[in-house]
Amino acid sequence: MSGTSADGVDAALVEWPDGGQARDLTLLSSREDPLGPELQSRVHALAAGALPAPALLEELAQLDVLLAERFAEAALAVLRDAGLSADEVDAVASHGQTVAHHPEHASSLQVGCPSVIAERTGLPVVADFRSRDLAAGGQGAPLTPFFHHAVFSDGGEDRAALNLGGIANLTWLPAGGRPADVIAFDTGPANCLTDAVLQRATDGVERFDRDGARAARGRVDATLLARLLDDAYFAASPPKSTGRERYGRAEAEALWREWGARPLDDLLATLTALSIETVVSACRAHLPRLPGRLVVGGGGVHNPALLAGLARGLPGCRVEPFDALGVPADAAEAMAFALFGRNALLGLPNHLPSTTGAARAVVLGVIVPGADGRSGPRTPR
Repeated sequence: MSGTSADGVDAALVEWPDGGQARDLTLLSSREDPLGPELQSRVHALAAGALPAPALLEELAQLDVLLAERFAEAALAVLRDAGLSADEVDAVASHGQTVAHHPEHASSLQVGCPSVIAERTGLPVVADFRSRDLAAGGQGAPLTPFFHHAVFSDGGEDRAALNLGGIANLTWLPAGGRPADVIAFDTGPANCLTDAVLQRATDGVERFDRDGARAARGRVDATLLARLLDDAYFAASPPKSTGRERYGRAEAEALWREWGARPLDDLLATLTALSIETVVSACRAHLPRLPGRLVVGGGGVHNPALLAGLARGLPGCRVEPFDALGVPADAAEAMAFALFGRNALLGLPNHLPSTTGAARAVVLGVIVPGADGRSGPRTPR
């Protein structure tokens, strides 16, 4: 998959237990392959609608194929890393690259043509996970809480899982809770605004605030922070989801122009504080109680300023990476979609209606047959 930051393709090769269980999974290999600045910029420009009308559809069509080629390359590479061949694998699950997400119109658009992936790998491909949830009345997001519940929930401890990608999404996992007790939603921007502002300010020389060093040096502008927090999205109750259509290039460009010649590090500190405060406020406003443990994944797990701010804002809550519970933080989202693909092949539900707002549990994903016409699990040898 490629997330809202569009900085790279994450691939994971996972062996799942037979049937519907997920706990005894084995991560055989994982990798992250950068998309590169040029392709990342094209994705962001398309998502922002920053193209003249005649060129927009052509660019959409081109990126659908270009990204699919990169996804196929990543799938084959993660197989080579594990020393396996394609005929030892059941399928590829591909989330694709989101370029538009409008649950208010029951629509979400991901590019990365699954037919291209099937042709290049020879394997069945499960894709288009969001549209069935939307058709069932859901937001089409967040989907990863299904994975969080399957692998992180605990009978004796209240936990929450936080993914800090371009957008931050939070999953509440009450001790011993049933799937219906899970609460999950997007809290708002995690890295998307800081990344976009920094890229704009440095003409693309710096793609992200490495280790949160710039934000740590800066001073928060309390006036701007208060204004940014006065946003109807943050006050809305779950289920809810958002993306770059709200917190993307256009918003970052406006903030950068308004900021002018003031120190860049102060603006980054303010945007980092926004990410922290929206997560903390969401925990306090929308969870039944604060969790005993908050496990964190996504690119933001490598930002000490973000993690330290969360720990300060949630006293008594243990903040640590997904790795502490046996799931590599950098591979978690790709592993999640591997689980969704596994369930789709078996005809099992692979989302939590309580977190997306869907009317009922359904099987998400469309299956494109592989080179041999197979659209289900391989026949054991």
